Amino acid sequence: MSGFQIRTDLALEARESIRETEEELRGVNVEEYYEEAEDIRVTKVNVVTRNAAKIMGKPIGTYVTMEAPALIEPDEGYHSEISECLARELAELIPQYDREQSFLVVGLGNREVTADALGPQVVDNLFITRHVIRTYGKAAYNCQYMNEISSIEPGVMAKTGMETSEIVTGVVKETLPDVVIVVDALAARSTKRLNRTIQITNTGIQPGSGVGNHRNALTEETLGVPVIAIGVPTVVDAAVIVGDAMEKLLESEPDAVKYLDRNSPCLAELGNMYMTGKDIDAVVKRVSYTLSEGINIALERGMN
Repeated sequence: MSGFQIRTDLALEARESIRETEEELRGVNVEEYYEEAEDIRVTKVNVVTRNAAKIMGKPIGTYVTMEAPALIEPDEGYHSEISECLARELAELIPQYDREQSFLVVGLGNREVTADALGPQVVDNLFITRHVIRTYGKAAYNCQYMNEISSIEPGVMAKTGMETSEIVTGVVKETLPDVVIVVDALAARSTKRLNRTIQITNTGIQPGSGVGNHRNALTEETLGVPVIAIGVPTVVDAAVIVGDAMEKLLESEPDAVKYLDRNSPCLAELGNMYMTGKDIDAVVKRVSYTLSEGINIALERGMN
């Protein structure tokens, strides 16, 4: 399917697409391991050179991808084992994790669009502490060591008239957090990763980039503090589904190649269409809770 460009927010997929073209890529280090008990495959992609970053279309930094097939399945415990794994990976990316800090969690997305409501719903379930600590001190939680956690849901430009970066920059300047954690829905190029993959990166995020709607970036360079981005792909390019169906048809009916052209302009016309699952409302609600619990576990140090 080389006749059109499929967008993706996942660094793992960007690396795979380069490998598919048999292009040698130096400056990218990959580490993989599998948590058998939890059925979670973790892949860490470290982009260390500018040339590699240019080829992949991803900034220099670390990208952790957690592939957890169970994430799409209903679970009364909201997949606590995935939350625990997320907390461990997130802790490794937080600078100076062993000291007390102030965190601002930003829930990106449009609450009224189900597939884009992941960020706002994650914020709904966070354990917020900044206002209590500022008013009553850490004694209110019966502990001596505790991180300050605050959150914001900046909404979308169509409703606020402001760039997300403008809102977040203003909040950062006023509240002075040590670290910003951004949560957003992502786009994937593979249906097998839809709603079952979590990406964590210390490079920040450019809201809307996965669906071609580029907004100003939220990074350490733009905000002045480290920015960690967490996301789950909730949509996939419509051309992916069509292309996958064509490839399956070609596998079973080789003669069909006479009538099908994977470089057809009709696939390119699908570039502005994105698909999601029919149960996306239930999936986003469940996944948002799993993510929020992972963030809570990583940041609630000193509570016990």
